[in-house]
Amino acid sequence: MNRVDSIIPRVARGVLSGGGPSRDELLECAKLGAAEGHYQLLGCANQIRTKHFANTVRLCSIAAGKLGACSEDCKWCAQSAAFGSGRTGPELTPAGDLVAAARNAADNRASSFGIVNSGRRPGKSDFQAVLAAAGQIRSNVNGEMRLCASLGSLTGAHAAQLAAAGVTRYNHNLETSERMYGRMVSTHSYQDRLDTLQTARQAGLSLCAGGIFGIGETWEDRIDMGLTLRDEIKPDVVPLNFLTPIPGTPLGGAEPLSPREILNIIAMYRLMLPTTDIKIAGGREVNLRDMQSWIFYAGATSILIGNYLTTAGRSADDDLTMISDLGMVIVDNSWQPAGL
Repeated sequence: MNRVDSIIPRVARGVLSGGGPSRDELLECAKLGAAEGHYQLLGCANQIRTKHFANTVRLCSIAAGKLGACSEDCKWCAQSAAFGSGRTGPELTPAGDLVAAARNAADNRASSFGIVNSGRRPGKSDFQAVLAAAGQIRSNVNGEMRLCASLGSLTGAHAAQLAAAGVTRYNHNLETSERMYGRMVSTHSYQDRLDTLQTARQAGLSLCAGGIFGIGETWEDRIDMGLTLRDEIKPDVVPLNFLTPIPGTPLGGAEPLSPREILNIIAMYRLMLPTTDIKIAGGREVNLRDMQSWIFYAGATSILIGNYLTTAGRSADDDLTMISDLGMVIVDNSWQPAGL
C-alpha cells in the first residue's frame, strides 16, 4: 500500500474517531493532496463534514460601518491609506443603511449579520455609532439573526458594551501564521490579535477567526495557523478568504491560487477543525469560478453571501440556487453540529 492509500484515510479515520492529527501528519496529507491524493483528500474531508454537519449550510452577510482610510498596512487590503489605494477619508454608513442591509440579509436567509469597521481600533464616535446601529437592528430585524462585529482591537470595556448592545460574536482574523504575519503587517503584532480574541471571549462573545490565503504563504504557514486556531483560539467559526489582488496594494500583482489548491486548503482545515463551522468568504467567486459548489464537498459548512467590503460578490439568488441544486439545507442558529 503506497502513501496515498494510507496517510490521508488514516488521518481521516483518526479525526472521525475524535483524534487530532499532528503537524507532521497534516503536512504529509497536504503534500499528497497537492499531487495524486487530491480527490482522496476532498472525499475524506466530506466524510468528516457529513458526520458532524449532515447536509446543512449556514449563511452570513456583512456590511461596512466605516470604510477606508485605514491606518494599518496589511499588504493585501484596499482600505489601507498606506498604499494610496485607500480612500482619503473614512466613509461612515448611516445606521438606517445598516438596518436595511441587515433586513436584506435576513430576507436572504442569513443567520448572521456583521458590522465591519476599518481601522486599528474603534474611535469613540465610531464605536457609539456601532452601538446605536446594533440597537436599531435588534429592534427592526428578525431577532433570531445573530449580530456580529469586526472593529479591530478591543478593550474589555468595548467588548462588554458590544455584548450589552446585543452583539454576540466578534470577528478578528489571525490572517496567517505568526511566522508569516510580520512580512504582511507591520503596524500591529500577531500578539495584538491574540489579545483581542481573548478580550472578546472574556466578555462572553463567540469568536470568528480565520485568515487569508494566496499572499505567498507556504503549506507550513497554512497548517500552523490552523493549529493555532484548533489548539489555542477554538473559535466557533473560521472564515477562509482567498486573495483577490487589488491594484495599488503590495500584493496587487500576486498570482491567484488555483481552484484545486483552494479546495485542498478547505479540506485541510476540515481535517484540523472537524466540528467547527468553516465559512468560505472573500475571493470565492473570482478564484473558484465554476467550481464554487465544490467547497461543500471539500468540507465547508457556511458561506458569506452578498457583497464584501471593497469588492462585489455574486447575487444572493445565485447562491441560494446553488444550495438548492445541491440538495443542501439552510439552517439557523438553533442548529448544532452532531455530538456537541
